Amino acid sequence: MLIPTLLTYSIFIIIPVFIAVYYSFTQYSGLGKSKFIGVGNYIRMFGDKLFLIALRNTLLVLALSTVFLLIGSFLTALIMNVGFKGNAFFKMIVFAPYVIAPIIIGIIWGYILNPNYGMLNSVLRGLGLDVLAIEWIGGTKWSPLSFALIFTWQMLGFHATIFLSGIKTIPGEMYEASAIDGANGLQRAFFITIPMLKETIIINTVLIVTGVFKIYELVYQMTGGGPAHQSELLTSYMYFTVFTSRRYGYGMSIAVVILAFSVIGSFSYIRIAARKKGNED
Repeated sequence: MLIPTLLTYSIFIIIPVFIAVYYSFTQYSGLGKSKFIGVGNYIRMFGDKLFLIALRNTLLVLALSTVFLLIGSFLTALIMNVGFKGNAFFKMIVFAPYVIAPIIIGIIWGYILNPNYGMLNSVLRGLGLDVLAIEWIGGTKWSPLSFALIFTWQMLGFHATIFLSGIKTIPGEMYEASAIDGANGLQRAFFITIPMLKETIIINTVLIVTGVFKIYELVYQMTGGGPAHQSELLTSYMYFTVFTSRRYGYGMSIAVVILAFSVIGSFSYIRIAARKKGNED
């Protein structure tokens, strides 16, 4: 079983990665022979305004998503951990967006946030709040915020479930002892729950980072990266570079940059998970 597994993994994962890395050092249009240019594609990135816009947007989405998801999913997990009527329904509602296909999420939120005919701006204008009817998607100003909020909505249940699993491992005796000492709920959260969830927070952070660098369908469906590539993320700009402008070599260099971020995040996750398992043993 091991050999077929390794063979399959090599064919579909390892070999394509090496091919992408090779072409990232070439000038190639998809036709004819590729021309080796060394690190030329990587140097070119620093002078590519569209790449820098995509990188800026991606880092903004990453920063906003990290803050929104860590705080939001932690608070959601605390609610999930409380036994109340309708708790199961609450968990289902929170987790539901995670199982919806990203392209469908893009369609739904595209209709809601479209600056011209979207539901949100229509409601705001109907209430006389025209000043709040802004360009939620389709530019560099508000698009990163919109993408981050949608990504948070989509992933909230998943990360809350991870936090909930961590909360369940905290010994109840610690809370009982703190209650005897007069600690209130807020103090227990700051001095017991959060410190005990340190590794869980790191794991969630790593998963958020790798998740943000895989966002593509939202951009493709909601804005297409436009107008004039102002709402591109790295993944969507890579797609445009490879399949629309047919600059395969340059597109592969962008793919390698994205891969590097993902690999760093994945290895961090593996190390943290291994250390956590070692501590438990």
